[in-house]
Amino acid sequence: MEKEIHDQPHAVADTLLGRTDEAGRLVLDEVRIPEERLRAVERITVVACGTASYAGMVAKYAIEHWTRIPVEVALAHEFRYCDPIVDENTLVVSISQSGETMDTLMAVKHATDLGAMTLSVCNTHGSTIPRESDAVLYTHAGPEIAVASTKAFLAQITACYVLGLYLAQLRGETYADDAKAVMRELQEIPAKIEDLLGRMDRVQEMAEFMADTRTVLFLGRNVGYPVAMEGALKLKELAYIHAEGFAAGELKHGPIALIEAGQPVFVIVPSPDTPHELHKKVVSNIQEIRARGARTLVIAHDGDDDVEPFASEVIRIPACAPLLAPLLAVVPLQVFALHLATAKGLDVDQPRNLAKSVTVE
Repeated sequence: MEKEIHDQPHAVADTLLGRTDEAGRLVLDEVRIPEERLRAVERITVVACGTASYAGMVAKYAIEHWTRIPVEVALAHEFRYCDPIVDENTLVVSISQSGETMDTLMAVKHATDLGAMTLSVCNTHGSTIPRESDAVLYTHAGPEIAVASTKAFLAQITACYVLGLYLAQLRGETYADDAKAVMRELQEIPAKIEDLLGRMDRVQEMAEFMADTRTVLFLGRNVGYPVAMEGALKLKELAYIHAEGFAAGELKHGPIALIEAGQPVFVIVPSPDTPHELHKKVVSNIQEIRARGARTLVIAHDGDDDVEPFASEVIRIPACAPLLAPLLAVVPLQVFALHLATAKGLDVDQPRNLAKSVTVE
């Protein structure tokens, strides 16, 4: 798993490789055949399970912003049983590292039966889900051996972003100009992940110090919300401790009752450039939980000084555009889970009760 965490700059770079022409326009040879149908897409439904569903939730924020196409994220095992609203103008995007996830495969088949166009985001060439789909965007993360996903998650987000930007380009006009600019920023992310991985010594120390912790909470807003849930999932999978990710805006609607002296809370702080004063609101959340005695472990962008007075620890990530931040913010959470589980003497590559590919419903 440690190797795969450090593979992440390459996983993101390789997923982006060959996706643009000399003019900076996106070129997706894999989806050329259904391009006309893609132009007619009026809604998108993402189907996935576990970590892949969090990649889909991150993608929802970005794709809706870039294309103005509504995006729904459905857990694949719920999709068939909720009478989904899907037709020939719906694009159903399945996300699966292995391409063999049975729940996701069944969701894809159901979408096909309903007349939808299906596109698979997958890391494994020749697997079943891509074969059952109208089109496939392969992530090029390389084999992921550890059961708990790390580099596949970043590659899935990257591939979904590429898809969203491609759809924006198909819409033309200012959408296409924006897509070109975002793609340039996206191509800078691998170097920023590399930089971030060089800063993880303190995160490792924190994890080792917290080896006896019984529960950890994670808070995030906007794209930081699915990152919070993924951070919690990694702790559940690897360290077998209670962990929960919340939308930070929900804090006062109940979860603040969990805050007591010494309670560790990770807070994923949005970029100061995020619209709607979300940054200020999350800083206010940190202030509230710190006042109640929580140990605030704050993930913030370089140069964001507003968090300093209220943070027990600040973990810095390189500055980037708000929608690209998940590709950086999740990395310290992966490293934290890895080292906390290791400090407990657990096998991080083969967690109990889990399989790499869930091939039963």
